[in-house]
Amino acid sequence: MTQPGQTTDGGSRAGQLRVLVVEDDHAVAQVISDYLQRAGYSPVVVSDGAVGLQLAHQMAPDLVILDVMLPGLNGIEVLQQLRTRSQVPVIMLTSLGAENDRLRGLGAGADDYLTKPFSPRELVMRVQAVLRRTTTTPLAPANEVVRVGDLEVDRAARVVSKGGQKLTMTNKEFELLVFLLDNPGRVFRRDELLREVWSYDFGDASTVTVHVRRLRSKIEDDPARPTALVTVWGVGYRFDPPGGPGAPR
Repeated sequence: MTQPGQTTDGGSRAGQLRVLVVEDDHAVAQVISDYLQRAGYSPVVVSDGAVGLQLAHQMAPDLVILDVMLPGLNGIEVLQQLRTRSQVPVIMLTSLGAENDRLRGLGAGADDYLTKPFSPRELVMRVQAVLRRTTTTPLAPANEVVRVGDLEVDRAARVVSKGGQKLTMTNKEFELLVFLLDNPGRVFRRDELLREVWSYDFGDASTVTVHVRRLRSKIEDDPARPTALVTVWGVGYRFDPPGGPGAPR
């Protein structure tokens, strides 16, 4: 097992972004590690779910690549437990056609997923895109606090509150909410949201559907009958600020 702060070849990569790879297929893990190193990241590889969860808490990686099918704790269970303590970006790896696993992973808080077999180059691009979204300047002025009804969004702190109660949100849920807040009353197709929020020119639109569902469960009084984040049937989604069509104050 690779120790925290080292690459799989044993070399120290101080100052580089660390990626924890939890994958029990040695050949796949080696390919992922090699490509991450070539891209300038410091990969740490483990093959067991429970060990991966423990290491994620200990080393505080910049990103986690997490396979669903793992010995011990499976990837979904690892992610569920990880999300109780950390919002580290997570990219999940699932078997081809395992739609339920992908949806469960997104529902548990994954930021992205890839199906096996996958292109290592695409995985590196996904890593770069996720890290770019989570480590760069916020989507709006850093000192702005937006209030919409009983919802308050602090962009600088990346904190969302409803009725004075702090909400737990993943990075992607936060970014989706901020984007919609910045574009009140406008309808967006799912592929548009993939491009604008996820920076993907292609991908599975169910990613957007799952994140909208999770966002509704947190910001709506009745998620089954949403009044703010509404569906425009046959088109996409629209954010309607409470009290009328005006922009958030």
